[in-house]
Amino acid sequence: MDNDAIRDLFDGLGRVTIRKMFGGKGIYFEGLIFALELSTGHILLKADEVSIPVFEAAGCEQWTYNGKEKLVKMPYWSVPEEALDDPEIMTEWARRAYEAALRVTK
Repeated sequence: MDNDAIRDLFDGLGRVTIRKMFGGKGIYFEGLIFALELSTGHILLKADEVSIPVFEAAGCEQWTYNGKEKLVKMPYWSVPEEALDDPEIMTEWARRAYEAALRVTK
C-alpha cells in the first residue's frame, strides 16, 4: 500500500506520519506508533491488555513469528475486515490502537 493510501485509511483519526522500518512501515499519530504495515501489505494495529479482548472478540489475529527458541507474540493485531471497507469503523479501531499506544508509554 502506498503512503497516500495509508493516510486515507487513517484519515478519520487525523494526520498520520509513516516511517520505513524492518521492510515495512511504522504508522504514527501524534508521535506514537499505533499501527504497522508489514512487507506483505497487511496492516496491523497496536493492542494492550485493555484492548486485546476487543480484538479477540472481533476475530482478529495477533502477529507472531518464530524466534530462535520460541514463538514471539507482538503487540499488534490484524484489522477486522469490515474496518477496511468502512472509514467510520476504521476510525474506531485506529483510536483503540492509539489509546493502547498511549497506555503503553505511561
